[in-house]
Amino acid sequence: MLLQADNLSKSFGAHRVLDGISFTADCGEVVGILGANGAGKTTLLRIVNLILEADSGTLLFDGHPMTRADLAAVGYLPEERGLYRRMRVGEQVVYLARLKGMSRADARSEARAWFERLGAADWWNRPANRLSKGMQQKVQFISTVVHRPRLLILDEPFSGFDADNAAMLRTEIERLSRSGTAILLSTHNREAAASLCHKTLQL
Repeated sequence: MLLQADNLSKSFGAHRVLDGISFTADCGEVVGILGANGAGKTTLLRIVNLILEADSGTLLFDGHPMTRADLAAVGYLPEERGLYRRMRVGEQVVYLARLKGMSRADARSEARAWFERLGAADWWNRPANRLSKGMQQKVQFISTVVHRPRLLILDEPFSGFDADNAAMLRTEIERLSRSGTAILLSTHNREAAASLCHKTLQL
């Protein structure tokens, strides 16, 4: 089992956001995290990504307590997205991949391959502020997966995507799952969850 969460709880002041949440995600599984706005989906994903610390419970990655060293094997696409506006997007993707431990050569090669696959090769040298919102979302998705994460965390990934880009994203999620990537997919869209997820967790 790649990821195992047992009895996770989290409160902010007197407000209990998560109360004894348990789930697992194995290689190749897409696990849907469902719930209305405010149900705690983003809080849970931030705990898995070690941005927040649970008040209680355990989180295991590949059989051991998850640590920051494991984050090199995690890709996280937050709901609140953003790129360095004046930095060329190709350079951004390479920079972010290197933060995850890739060499410059491997980062450039993998990033180029992703840009080609998503029809974005012509954007490599453009600053983010010269791309449309949809183009920026594609680039941010590439930056999330370029280092070949074993665990991919997607928080409302379809938010703001047009129909064509949403279809592209579905295709890539399915392809990554088939390649063995474990995926946590937070969404309030039950149709997307039903079509993509192997199992779901309702918050």
